[in-house]
Amino acid sequence: MRLAFLFSIFIFQNSFSQEKSTPKLVVGIVVDQMCYDYLYRYLERYGEGGIKRLMNQGTNCRTTMYNYVPTYTGPGHASIYTGTTPENHGIVGNEWYDRLTKKEVNCVQDDKVQTVGAVSLEGKCAPTRLKVMTITDQLKMTYPNAKVISMSIKNRGAILPGGHLSDGTYWFDYTSGDFITSTFYMQTLPSWVSNFNKQDYPQKFLKETWNTLYDIKTYTASGKDDSPYEHLLPGKTTPTFPYNLKEMSKDSNNFDLFTTTPFADNFLTDFALGAIKNESLGRDNQTDFLAISYSTPDIIGHEFGPQSIEIEDTYLRLDKDIERLLNALDTQVGKGKYMLFITADHAVVPVPQLLVDQKLPGGYVYLDLPLKQLKQKLITKFGFNYIKDQTNLNIYLNDSLLSAQGADKNAIAEFIKQDIASWKGVKRACTSQELQSSALNDFWIEKIKRGFNKTESGDVIFMLESGYLPKYAPTATSGRGTSHGSGYSYDSHVPLIWFGANIPKKDVFRDVEIIDIVPTLAHIMNLSFPSAVTGKPIVEVLGK
Repeated sequence: MRLAFLFSIFIFQNSFSQEKSTPKLVVGIVVDQMCYDYLYRYLERYGEGGIKRLMNQGTNCRTTMYNYVPTYTGPGHASIYTGTTPENHGIVGNEWYDRLTKKEVNCVQDDKVQTVGAVSLEGKCAPTRLKVMTITDQLKMTYPNAKVISMSIKNRGAILPGGHLSDGTYWFDYTSGDFITSTFYMQTLPSWVSNFNKQDYPQKFLKETWNTLYDIKTYTASGKDDSPYEHLLPGKTTPTFPYNLKEMSKDSNNFDLFTTTPFADNFLTDFALGAIKNESLGRDNQTDFLAISYSTPDIIGHEFGPQSIEIEDTYLRLDKDIERLLNALDTQVGKGKYMLFITADHAVVPVPQLLVDQKLPGGYVYLDLPLKQLKQKLITKFGFNYIKDQTNLNIYLNDSLLSAQGADKNAIAEFIKQDIASWKGVKRACTSQELQSSALNDFWIEKIKRGFNKTESGDVIFMLESGYLPKYAPTATSGRGTSHGSGYSYDSHVPLIWFGANIPKKDVFRDVEIIDIVPTLAHIMNLSFPSAVTGKPIVEVLGK
């Protein structure tokens, strides 16, 4: 009996210890513009040690959706890391019209801080427009000794995941080709970052040629190489392989061209490996956090579209970068001692011109003429054009003019809404007054509401029909390239895979929302929820 009693105490203590254990390192990977089907379209071509390893050994949440509009990079990263939607965290777009300064602002723009690591203005950024706490903020608030490092090519892809309290948030400077930060975080770069920058990797890559990783004839999951739906990169007469960067750039500092190749993913992975080593991430008993956002798939995707060989090759190469990252984590942190998740900030619509040519729903809504006509209608009916700005399908009214004329703002907004609703290609239009009402009972308007913030968003918001993109006027290249931002499945259905310490092997087919990531992470790290979480834990990831 005594032996049985002692054995039961041992089992209880061991179970309690297991319940309280947390990973030494949590790694969050966001792939900018990754469609869900990329997991399966290219599955047979992935190696065993990268994306396929995550899928074979982790928890794959196969119906993960964005539950709001708009699906852009800024709102996506903010929602992934705060566990709530733009109506709460305030990042309603990559940019929006700021009523106080009367100009458009970037979601991470902060003119009060200075660049650290270069002489450019690209470091004048900080998370000051993010209205709530991130999971990385919660980790630092709870355990000040925890390290949080965040990085991306794009400033917003690094800044929003890193939150307000990170130990190092770094993004790419298109002027110098270096990783930089701002005085919001520190006054000088750590020596390891400075030494990394001295290697001049982008300049070296710009002397290389981007060719397909394998024989181009094997890229059967994509369309033809010479496609009329793809943009031409500078120095090219056709959108085809190979891309001889040295010939195309004529200049070793053409960093826009550099980030439009998978070499920028290699560069970011090298930087992440440097952070793991030099910041000693996951080396003690306190959980650390590494946030990585791969921006290049989005940059390439906008230019070439999801049916391109360029995108397929980008993901085959990204798979190898993820394998390199996993191998380093296995060696330096230890198998089973780290936890990783991978997801996307949004997906993308097929090139609308391709949809048109294949007789599928879609196309373009050219806004220049209907907006011009709407402004004239406002003058005719109300005496003035009260529209101040149009950004991301948000119409901002001129509050100063409205006040000076004593005009009825709600009546003018309603007039604008009704006119826009009649435009060809518009699915829904609504006013800010309607979005602040609790009784909407419309699936699409509810999505708009969750992406609406009364301070940053417009006075009238509209969304287009499925397959359509907004443009201002037709041009010679209107039918090339693509974008995102809608609430439709092609933009909102994204991958979400969990892997590593205590993560079970399973597929989850029930609906999961992107805002469910943070409450799940909070349980994995034994943290309180950050300030404005509206998501729910994914119990299957927690072994339930």
